[in-house]
Amino acid sequence: MAMQSVRFFDRCKFMWDGEEYYSRESAQEKKSRYEGDGFETQLIEEEGKALVYTRRVVKEIVIEGGAPPA
Repeated sequence: MAMQSVRFFDRCKFMWDGEEYYSRESAQEKKSRYEGDGFETQLIEEEGKALVYTRRVVKEIVIEGGAPPA
């Protein structure tokens, strides 16, 4: 069965990182790395595999170039 690439947790959209972890410990290590990089994470177990879902909230938008003419 194909894994869901998008899931919602508490009405927030998370994306699957694309990896199937065969041990909860290895998934937890990856989850911790994502959290260290500023991501929110969710770890679930499905069909005997652990899956990590991530999301990051945009905090700043940088626009290149000058302001448009008025």
